[in-house]
Amino acid sequence: MGVRLTAWLRALAWVMLVWPTGLLAQPQGGTEHQAAAKVWTLEVQGAISPATADLIGRTLEEAARASADLLVILLDTPGGLDKSMRVIIQGILASPVPVVTYVHPQGARAASAGTYILYASHIAAMAPATNLGSATPVEIGGPPQTPTPQPAPDQPESPQTPEERLSTMERKQINDAVAYIRGLAELRGRNADWAEAAVRQAANVDAREALKLQVINLVATDLEDLLAQLDGQRVEVAGGERTLALQIYQVNRVEPDWRNQFLAIITDPSIAYILLLIGIYGLILEFYNPGMGFPGILGGICLLLALYSLQMLPISYVGLGLVGIGIALMVAEAFAPSFGVLGIGGAIAFAIGSVLLMDTSLPAFQIAWPIILGVTITSVLVLCILLGMIYKARRSPVVSGTEAMLGTLAEAVEDFEGEGRVIAQGEIWRAYSPRPVRQGERVRIIAVRGLTLHVEAEP
Repeated sequence: MGVRLTAWLRALAWVMLVWPTGLLAQPQGGTEHQAAAKVWTLEVQGAISPATADLIGRTLEEAARASADLLVILLDTPGGLDKSMRVIIQGILASPVPVVTYVHPQGARAASAGTYILYASHIAAMAPATNLGSATPVEIGGPPQTPTPQPAPDQPESPQTPEERLSTMERKQINDAVAYIRGLAELRGRNADWAEAAVRQAANVDAREALKLQVINLVATDLEDLLAQLDGQRVEVAGGERTLALQIYQVNRVEPDWRNQFLAIITDPSIAYILLLIGIYGLILEFYNPGMGFPGILGGICLLLALYSLQMLPISYVGLGLVGIGIALMVAEAFAPSFGVLGIGGAIAFAIGSVLLMDTSLPAFQIAWPIILGVTITSVLVLCILLGMIYKARRSPVVSGTEAMLGTLAEAVEDFEGEGRVIAQGEIWRAYSPRPVRQGERVRIIAVRGLTLHVEAEP
C-alpha cells in the first residue's frame, strides 16, 4: 500500500513540475510559424500588344487588392507597340506589389519593348541561355528619309556614322527612347550606358553577360531558384520599402480570362481588317435592301468592334481613307456603271489603302498579304459579276412598266374613231386611233402618251 502511494505521489509531482513547463513553452514555439507568401506568376509570350497591356494592368490591380507579396512576369517577347509598352511600364512603376520580370524559359528573349519592361521592373532576372536588347525603335531603319548631302568633287568623302545618316525625325525618336530607358536604368540602379547602347546600336547581351554588366539583378534556372535567391531582399516600391520573405510561399498562376482572349483576337490587325470590311459591306447591303435586318445587325456589330480595335492599333488614317474610297468607288460602279472606270480605280485604292492601313513596321502588327490579296480579288470578282448582270439586264427586253406595252395587242371594247376604250394587259385604257375601230377588234399599241394608248389596226 505504501509503495502504491509513493508511486502516485511521484506521478503527481511530475505533472505539477514538468507539464506546466511544457505548456509555457508551447506559445513560444508557435510564434515561429509564418504565413505563406503570396507569389503571383503571369506568362507573357509573343508581341506586346493592347491585349498584353490590359492583362498586365488588371493583374497588377488584382494583386494589389489581394495584398500579394510578389508578382513574377515570365517574359518571352520579340517586342511590340510603344504605346502598350509605356502603359505596362506606368503600371509597374505605380505598383505597391514588387514586380519581377523573369526572362524565361531557356531560349527566351526580351527584345525591343521587352528590354524596357525589364529595366522598369523592381527586379530583373533571366534564365540561362536567354538574351535581351535590340531596343532601337522599329520605325527607325531602312533608307533615310532625307537625302544625304554629297561632298564637293574636290573634297574627299568622309565616312558617316549610322546616326549621322538618320533624319531629324529619326534622331528625335532615338533621343526620346534613350532618355526614357536611361531614366528607368537610373531609377532601378542598373547599367544606363548599356541601355543606351541597346537603343542606339541595337546591342544584345546574354544572361551571364547581363549579370556582369549589372543590367539585371540575378540569373535563375527556374522559378524555385528565383524565389530562393529573392528571399530576404529589400525592394523599393510605390509606398515604401518591402522585404521579401519567401521561405514559405504559395504560387498563384494567373491565366488570361475570356475578356483578354477576346481582346487579343479582335486586336489582331488581320481580324480587325476583316471585321471592318464585314461591317461596311453589311451596312451597304442593308441600305440597298431595307428590312433584311441580319446584314445590318451583323454589319453594325462588326463595324463597332473594328473601330474599337483600330483605335488601339497604330493605324494610318490615309490608308483607312483609301480603303473607304475604294469601297465607295466599287459600290458606285455597281449602281452607276461607268464601264469599269470607277471599279478599277476603287480596286486600286482599296489595295493600296489595305497595305498602308497599319502605321508600323512591326511584323506582328501587319495585315497578312494573302488576306489583302484574297479580299481585293474577291471584291473585284463580285464587282465583275454585278457589272455582267447589269449589262445583261440592259440588253434584255423590258418586261414591266408602260414601255413593256409597246408592240403588244389590245382589244377594243367599243366602236370608236379618234378616242375610245381598249383592254390591254387585263385593264381598260383610254385609246386613240386615227382610223375607225370596231368593238372586239384587235389593235396594236404603238405609243403611250400619259394615260392614253395610241393604237393602230392589226393588219
